[in-house]
Amino acid sequence: MDPDEFRRAGHAVIDWIADYWATLEQRPVTRADPPGTVAAALPAAPPGHGEPVDAVLADLDRIVVPGLTHWQHPGFFGYFPANTSGPSLLGDLISSGLGVQGMLWATSPACTELETVMMDWLAQLTDLPGKFRSSGSGGGVIQDSASSATLVATLAALHRASGGRWRDAGIDRRYRAYTSVHGHSSIEKAVRIAGLGSDGVRPVEADRETHALRQAALRAAIEADLAAGDVPAIVVATIGTTSTTAIDPLPEIGAICAEYGIWLHVDAAYAGAAAVCPELRWAQAGLEYADSYCFDPHKWLLTGFDCDAFWVADRAELVEALTVLPEFLRNAASESGAVIDYRDWQVPLGRRFRALKLWFVLRWYGAEGLRAHIRSGVALAARFADQVRADERFELAAAHPFSLVCFRLRADDDTNAELLARVNRTGRVHLTHTRVGDRYTLRLAIGSPQTAERHVDEAWTLLTAAADDLLAR
Repeated sequence: MDPDEFRRAGHAVIDWIADYWATLEQRPVTRADPPGTVAAALPAAPPGHGEPVDAVLADLDRIVVPGLTHWQHPGFFGYFPANTSGPSLLGDLISSGLGVQGMLWATSPACTELETVMMDWLAQLTDLPGKFRSSGSGGGVIQDSASSATLVATLAALHRASGGRWRDAGIDRRYRAYTSVHGHSSIEKAVRIAGLGSDGVRPVEADRETHALRQAALRAAIEADLAAGDVPAIVVATIGTTSTTAIDPLPEIGAICAEYGIWLHVDAAYAGAAAVCPELRWAQAGLEYADSYCFDPHKWLLTGFDCDAFWVADRAELVEALTVLPEFLRNAASESGAVIDYRDWQVPLGRRFRALKLWFVLRWYGAEGLRAHIRSGVALAARFADQVRADERFELAAAHPFSLVCFRLRADDDTNAELLARVNRTGRVHLTHTRVGDRYTLRLAIGSPQTAERHVDEAWTLLTAAADDLLAR
């Protein structure tokens, strides 16, 4: 594909994406085709000769799109949002076109330096403690996901807790990690990968009303492990848990971690984006205690997956835990100590130029544009919660400080599960569920930039209509 062919094909692809976005609202959010439908429509063998882009786009429409769940749909209210936007896509396109490797400063200086500045911009936009800025001992890096950020934090914490022996001699004692019973599943996965086993995680009791980690239970778990000769290595606190967006009490947790010398990692994968709005920064009170912190611009900040913003208070600890330097990577810039080599801040060696899409997003929207997007989601969630609150057949299952509303019919679990299934079968909206207080609970998460009041109101209309039918049985 020469440059002229690429130009023609590129115009066709951009037109296809623009048309897709323009017609999203008319499409069903999901389809109910049985497993294997897409695979059965594909040829059994790869083509023997090349095909034109028009043929590929035709099959994209015919085979692939009907089998998608449309995460950018204004009626997609499942999980947490996974935003993208025009500026993000354009930045990603340029990143792919450049095809540079950012593993070392020397392999692409602009790739590293733009990322460092973007992380400082984000830290400023969200008013993070100064220790996370690159001008001091800390700094930020873009990981692929909060799961990877938790793994990297766990490895750094083990390095500290073992006095460096973890890197050189492996696991020589029983090290422990702590998180709320509502902590993300990636925490257990990180602990497994780090070699501590599933029982290396201590699930800590949460408050029954707020669903936040109980600091007294955390202290008790730490003291019990110390008494048994185990080593507390890391506490993972959450701002905005997956089930309900509960907020763990960082000031109290941080004080406990400081007292016992335990690494504190704060996972704000979804809710951290809210801190671009000054009125929502109360949720990160106590963040000054954290050794590391992350949130995902690819969830609620209009930046396409993958883009997790991860900061550490002391980058030297992280680099010391993860660095491996074969001869073929040695270079004068790295040995001078004057540059950052992000390969030492992550598990893989190679890394894409993710900072470009973040740069495009921050420059296109600006701080006020991003704040408007976050505030819109919060307002729409409050509108939906008011509708739930006004209908005596329904109840809210948890607080809704951001743009997630957890609710249920005042009925048994089976009825609520059927309510969710019926609403999702309409193809107009897509919700997911969790369990709150061991009861089946529906989740409505708002985040698409295309979602407006009419889409939230349509979701409520569909829910009440299905409830009318179910409760009349």
